[in-house]
Parts: sequence; structure tokens; C-alpha cells
Amino acid sequence: MKLFFLRHGKTEWNLESRYQGAGGDSPLLPESYDEIKQAGTYLKQIKFAHIYASPIKRARDTASTVRQYLPGRPALSLLSRLEEFHLGKMEGMRFKEAQTRFPEEFDAFRNAPADYRPVEIGGESFQEVIDRMTPAIQTIVHNYPNDDQNVLIVSHGAALNAEINALLGTPLAHLRDRGGLSNTSTTILETHDVGAHYELVAWNKTDYLKRKLDSTDTI
Repeated sequence: MKLFFLRHGKTEWNLESRYQGAGGDSPLLPESYDEIKQAGTYLKQIKFAHIYASPIKRARDTASTVRQYLPGRPALSLLSRLEEFHLGKMEGMRFKEAQTRFPEEFDAFRNAPADYRPVEIGGESFQEVIDRMTPAIQTIVHNYPNDDQNVLIVSHGAALNAEINALLGTPLAHLRDRGGLSNTSTTILETHDVGAHYELVAWNKTDYLKRKLDSTDTI
């Protein structure tokens, strides 16, 4: 079984380098719909049993848009466990402002996940995000136990980065070692034992996008 993890399309806050967690949201950029179509053109060669998405609007809109390009238009379910990190006081802040006001949290969130302590900002830790997402992924896998089935999971950059690495057995201290995930990127995992183990097939795949990505695309 293969799991295709799609990060949502680029938003206004992504472009402005603002924190956009579960408590913040901004619209997809108009050009993002073209990029979601490009992702759909790539993904339409694959038969999906189901689509699961975060209910936050930017992910929901990405999922419903890409669904239009998939054979048979597979059913779409929204799962709150697939939401982005809850970032508390950093929601909506530009990165530079967050770095000034919450320097320790800012640095740890980006560079040292095992040391991230979001108590002061009122957010979720990496382990808390992993602990809520993993049961959802395992339930999805158990719903489709056949080796030849595929599911599409549409979620958010930081949450997907943490969860995918956790599924691969990566320690918290090394969650950032593979780098970030870009808007409208696809990362693929495979399991042959109904979720007991996962193998990485592709990380942050963006070769189907027609423009050159910049630093505001990746988290």
C-alpha cells in the first residue's frame, strides 16, 4: 500500500512568511489552483481508494480541487487529526517578529524539534502532533489493507514533516534532517505489513510544478 502525502497549495500567509498553524488560515493564491492542477495531472495516473484531508480551508480546498483531476473522483473525508500544528501566540506573526518575541521557540521549532517547548506561546509540541496524527494514519492504513491500494492524504507542511518522519522511525532530534516540504509537494510512503513499518519512496516531490520554487514555498 502506498500513502501519498500532499501539502496544500501556497497561501497569502505563506508568501508573506507568516506562521499559519491550525488557528490561522489565509486563502490559496490564485496561481496555486494552477499548481494544484499540475499536481492533479501527475496524480491522475494513480488510482486512489480514498482521499483524506485536514478540515482547515487551505487543505480542504486543495483536496477538493485535486480530486477533480483524479479518476473516479474518489471519496473525500475530513479528519481533524490531520490539522497543522497549533501555534498559539505565533499564529499570523511574520517569522522575523516571532524570532524577536519568542527566540527560543522560533529556533527550536525550525532547528531542534526535540527542544521545542511551546508552553509560553500556548502551542503543540512535536510529540503532541505526532501522537494525534499517527492514530489517524494507522486507521487509514487498516481501512485499506491490500498491497495494491493507494490513499491520498492532504495536510500541512510542518505537521506532515513531523508525522512522516515519525512513521519512518526518525528520532525527534532528527526530524528536520531531510529538509522541509514545499507547497503542493508530494511525499510517498509504502507499507507491506499494514502499517507496522514504512519505507520512503519519494520525499518532497515537486518536479511536476512548472515554476521555480523559492524560500517561501518550503517549511
